[in-house]
Amino acid sequence: MSLYLVTGGAGFIGSHLATELVQRGHRVRVLDNLSTGHRRNLAHLPAVDFLEGDLADIEACRQAVQGVDYVLHQGAIPSVPRSVSDPITSNRSNIDGSLNILVAARDAKVKRLVYAGSSSAYGDTPTLPKREDMPTAPLSPYALQKLVAEQYCQMFTRLYGLETVTIRYFNVFGPRQDPGSPYSGVISLFSTALLEGRRPTVYGDGEQTRDFTYVANVVDGVLRACEAPEASGEVINVATGGRISLNDLLRAMNTILGTSIEPIYAESRVGDVRDSQADIRKAERLLGYHPIVSMEEGIRRTLDWCREESSATVRA
Repeated sequence: MSLYLVTGGAGFIGSHLATELVQRGHRVRVLDNLSTGHRRNLAHLPAVDFLEGDLADIEACRQAVQGVDYVLHQGAIPSVPRSVSDPITSNRSNIDGSLNILVAARDAKVKRLVYAGSSSAYGDTPTLPKREDMPTAPLSPYALQKLVAEQYCQMFTRLYGLETVTIRYFNVFGPRQDPGSPYSGVISLFSTALLEGRRPTVYGDGEQTRDFTYVANVVDGVLRACEAPEASGEVINVATGGRISLNDLLRAMNTILGTSIEPIYAESRVGDVRDSQADIRKAERLLGYHPIVSMEEGIRRTLDWCREESSATVRA
């Protein structure tokens, strides 16, 4: 039974990682400053050792890694728009915090650190699907910050021998993604709007495409990366390998719900990429990864969760 530290473990993806680890019988510690996460995301996991602290505080990082076998570094401010409006705060979280946890993990001699990278590092290069060996071209402070942190990971592997793996995420969605935040993923925002009978907002013409990835697939990929023998020092895409336009996504969600709600189109957002799709062959080869939940099934699960959350709020 190993001890895992999940930074940002009270957030969307982090809490799913914590849940799966507990179900597998592991011990879990969470470090989170609750700036974007919520304690309620861990309420079903009373055995989790929760530390409220900031990644930008090196002493909080040192405390969190004591006795830890694996670090799953999810902590970040995960928003392109927020990084554009406030790059300094995003930099503090996404770069300073990442460097601190790397130093702390190195000094504590953890077995491996798995970092939550981002497909935004690829930028708007026209080649599809995106391969890990392609040149990077970040369009926003967030994208640049995630790229710099993954380069720090690779440097720590080469320079200090700390095993690290970067998993590049592609538009992850699922239960517990906060629909109340303007920075939430589009499926979370669409789900809430459709269930409330509101017209969702689409930025741009809606023909931009994304490789939407249900959160269980990411959890599976990250946990495989902890022990995959040839993964250390690597950057690996984890996604579904497909893509769908926002217009088609909305039509599919309307079909599932039996609704026909039209979107409101707004001006494109600065820093958004036009098309994104992952090449997942490297994940298949190094991690033995294959998507375990389709996008369609993931949307159904997410809509069910949003409906239950809405009912619970009404009952309360």
